[in-house]
Amino acid sequence: MAEAQSKPDYGVDAPGVIRNLFIAAVAVFLFAIFLPVVKIGSVTFITRPMAWTTAPAIALSGVLMVIYVKWGKFRHRDRMLSLVDWEGNEAVLDVGTGRGLLLIGAAKKLTTGRAVGIDIWSAKDLSGNRPEGTLRNAALEGVTERVEVRSEDATKMSFPDASFDVVLTNVCIHNIPSRGGRDQACREIARVLKAGGVALVSDFIHLGDYAKAFRQAGARAERAGWFWFDTFPPMGILRVTK
Repeated sequence: MAEAQSKPDYGVDAPGVIRNLFIAAVAVFLFAIFLPVVKIGSVTFITRPMAWTTAPAIALSGVLMVIYVKWGKFRHRDRMLSLVDWEGNEAVLDVGTGRGLLLIGAAKKLTTGRAVGIDIWSAKDLSGNRPEGTLRNAALEGVTERVEVRSEDATKMSFPDASFDVVLTNVCIHNIPSRGGRDQACREIARVLKAGGVALVSDFIHLGDYAKAFRQAGARAERAGWFWFDTFPPMGILRVTK
C-alpha cells in the first residue's frame, strides 16, 4: 500500500463516459440476446446481429479510452512538450491542468522558470480532480518549488497581458459548452501569451473554431499534426504564436 501511495496519480479522463460506454455495450448485447426479434407495427427487426457488431464496437471505444488513460496521454504529453524549445527560464501556464500531467511535465523542463496550472476542478472531466491531488503529484515528482495551482476559469483569467512564454492545454476547451465561451478562452490564451511565445492547444473537436478565434485575436495558429495511434478520440494540436 505504501508503495502505491508513493506514485503520482493522474486520474481517469472522462470517467463517466468510459463507464457509460461499457454499460451501453452490455445493454445492447443483453437486449439482442433476450429480444432477438422486435416487431413494431408491420416492421420486424432482427436484433441478434447487434450482439456481434454494435456491442463490441461500443466496448472497443471504452477500451481505447482506457488505453489512452493508462498509456496514450503520457505519450501525448511528451509530444506536446517536445514542440517547445525549452531554455528553462520560461513562465508556463497550463489551462485545465487537472491533476497536473502537463503542468508537472513542463515544470521538469524548467530551472529558473515557473509553471502555473488553472482549473475549475470538474470531477466529471477527470477523476479525483482537485487541487490537493495536483499538488501531491507535484511533490511526488519533485517539482513543488516550480509549480503553482489556482482555481480559475479559462474564459476570465486574472493574469496580466503577456504573462507567459508557454501556454499549454489538452482536451480542456471543448468542455466549455458555448461557442462564445470557447472563443473567449482562446482570446484569453492569446492575451496572456507573450510576444514570441507559443501556445499548444490539443483537442479532438473544434480545432478549426479555435484557430479562427486565435487569428481574430491577432495570433497565428497552425496545425502541428493530427494523431490517431495513441490518443482516443484522435486528437490534433494547434501551435499558436504571437
